[in-house]
Amino acid sequence: MNSNIVDVTAQNAQQILIDESRKRPVVIDFWAEWCEPCKSLMPVLEKLANEYAGKFLLARVNADELQPIAQQLGVRSLPTVMIMIDGQPVDGFSGALPEIEVRAVLDKHLPAAWQGLIEQANVLMGQDNFAAALELLLQAYRESGEDSAVGIGVAQVYLHLNRCDDAEAMLQKVPMVDQDAFYQQTLAQLELKREAATSPEMKALEQQYATNPDDLAVAHALAVQYSQNGKPRDALELLLKVLRKDLNFDEGAAKKAYMDILASLGKDPLAVEFQRKIYTLLY
Repeated sequence: MNSNIVDVTAQNAQQILIDESRKRPVVIDFWAEWCEPCKSLMPVLEKLANEYAGKFLLARVNADELQPIAQQLGVRSLPTVMIMIDGQPVDGFSGALPEIEVRAVLDKHLPAAWQGLIEQANVLMGQDNFAAALELLLQAYRESGEDSAVGIGVAQVYLHLNRCDDAEAMLQKVPMVDQDAFYQQTLAQLELKREAATSPEMKALEQQYATNPDDLAVAHALAVQYSQNGKPRDALELLLKVLRKDLNFDEGAAKKAYMDILASLGKDPLAVEFQRKIYTLLY
């Protein structure tokens, strides 16, 4: 059968309406050949079933051919739509509603689209592809209205990518009421990673740079240290200062370092921000 749409028969009714509804919501469309409103509603339901790609099953029931099922579920007019979850009808409507209203009814019982992004990100993280996972999680964070749990998950990925400053910035957005055990664990991981990342070389370069911020060689070296220790924003800001003073510093090495960091960030908002800045400088 089509994984999203199925015609109910006397033989498969138990499997579709009861058993399947324990795995995902089943949207039952009661219709008949003589029913004109049914013919306008069914394409809407079919479109949504395919668009939602398996989040629910559309089960079409010909009420004339399967009167016992329609009567058992209390159908009194056509078209009637019912949402079945765990073997029980939980919602529904009668009449040919417009698509926007049908969608609103469905969305009350279906996982939000951003939850699907998290599932995809978890698969990518299982494959150690944290950069691609980050892109999906940031999208989920935006679409969820900056849900705290999603934000903490983003911070976790930043830590895997050694981006401590970004992880800290994300954790700072979490309101106190949402600072649960997962938050505290992530915060502790951040502090440990910061301690491990602060090398003597970095400290020495920071002291030299503080003493002489016009020394482009020190600034370049410090930026490289930052990029290797999870501080891409600091690295890009330093390199941009170098490039504003000497676009071809060290025979283009500073420019190359800048572009390499952007490439490593992929579609991250940080990359977009600093792409604009370098393009302004170059063009």
